[in-house]
Amino acid sequence: MWTWTPVAQDLLFARAYHTCTPIGGKLYLYGGMKSADPKEPPLDDIVTFDPEQNAVETVTHGGLSRSHHDAVVLGDKWLCVVGGWDGSQRLSSVLGYDTETRILTSWAEKRPSNPPAGLSSHTCTKISDRELCVVGREGGLRTQRRYASVYTLQVDTSARTYQYKENESRTASRSGHSAVLLQSGRRDGWSLYVFGGRELTTVDLVGHWKAGKIQEDTTPCPRLSERLSRLVASEKAKQEAPKSLRHHSCSVIGPFLVVFGGETLGRSRDSVCNDLYVCDTRRAPISWFRFPGSDPLHKRVGHRTCLLNDNLYLVGGFGGDGKTPCPKISRLDFLEVEQ
Repeated sequence: MWTWTPVAQDLLFARAYHTCTPIGGKLYLYGGMKSADPKEPPLDDIVTFDPEQNAVETVTHGGLSRSHHDAVVLGDKWLCVVGGWDGSQRLSSVLGYDTETRILTSWAEKRPSNPPAGLSSHTCTKISDRELCVVGREGGLRTQRRYASVYTLQVDTSARTYQYKENESRTASRSGHSAVLLQSGRRDGWSLYVFGGRELTTVDLVGHWKAGKIQEDTTPCPRLSERLSRLVASEKAKQEAPKSLRHHSCSVIGPFLVVFGGETLGRSRDSVCNDLYVCDTRRAPISWFRFPGSDPLHKRVGHRTCLLNDNLYLVGGFGGDGKTPCPKISRLDFLEVEQ
């Protein structure tokens, strides 16, 4: 019914808790862990993969190690990296990689600013090229908050500066969760929903923006959307929402959310899974469907899925043992789905 088809293999892809971001027809991998050993420092490189040319390239070693961070694209050329673990501490600082000059720099914090104590396994959602929303695990080395603050992060690519503002809204403390922007029921605005990253299955609403405030992602994906539509309409589709997952992947494909893999909390053995969940947002209330994975080699945690050129790619992550990095990039493919 569905499978992951390998399209490229390289040791440069073998990493977990990295980011993978599409810019200009390429996938940009930054940072991550080569090993599950916490004493081993994170990677500091940026690697690109061009699916059309099947080309892999290390574009920079910036000396700025990161894992458990998040990244977004600004102005169609900036890779904006927020927070993460540098091998010794959790950070809330911002880095910017210019894909044209191939230079990675630390941006300056603009005052007044109220930054988090430190961020790791958080989410960073793009509202516009000047505004991001940060939610997630916050704290120093020895303390963690029982709740997660929600921050507005203002960024200026021309000045290379950033500024944090803590919002009034808060959510349950989460780590390795997902945050998704969805249009409100009346289509007059957008709301940010957070799920996963803890054992409870609740979904939290952490922010709302008027329609004109959101810079919508208009990435076309007609073929993939049509196949997902057929998948959720098939006899194999069983309604079930993801439960107690963390360090999974979540991608928006047209009106669908696609969640894959991750670690099942509360399970001491065989905790890394390979299930595919598809959320259909075309009607209210939204519906979740679970499609169990059949190949144990597809189990992943700390991986990324990335939409590019109407294809969804699975990149890196640790395998079923939770410690061996996968050196492959695979593409989501479908067998014929009965209507």
